Amino acid sequence: MGMIFVGRRLDAAEQQRLLADHSLTADLVHGGSGPDLDLDKAWHAIHYLLAGEAWETTAGAGEAILGGEPLGSEVGYGPARLLGPEQVRAIAAGLEPVTVETLRSRYDTAALGAAHVYPDIWDDDEEFDTYLAPYFDELRSFYLAAAGAGQAVLLAVV
Repeated sequence: MGMIFVGRRLDAAEQQRLLADHSLTADLVHGGSGPDLDLDKAWHAIHYLLAGEAWETTAGAGEAILGGEPLGSEVGYGPARLLGPEQVRAIAAGLEPVTVETLRSRYDTAALGAAHVYPDIWDDDEEFDTYLAPYFDELRSFYLAAAGAGQAVLLAVV
């Protein structure tokens, strides 16, 4: 199955319950009606295109995928991470001006390969249009909606 990125928007009450009881993390990541956001395996390339690094984060949009504070136990590939409403607003503000064309200008198949960006499928320019661009649009919409609602975000790679 591989490493899949998921995200869930949390209202203030859900965030407070989660902060009070970290054991709820796995249920929020895996349970219910499914995640609010699923980037499949496109997450790492999108992170790389936003942050300019394979595993490090940068302020704003560069925290959209690997940002946040680790919370609870392992839920897949490490613990889930929580972004508070202020962090979500900062990420949304960083993502707002970023377009698919912005990301396309950063897309370099050789650089993705050299950085060992997961999964190792970035040798074809077609992957950008058919795979990355639609998932980036979902990520951007997810954060803009969460910020507009004053929500926190729970992230995980499962």
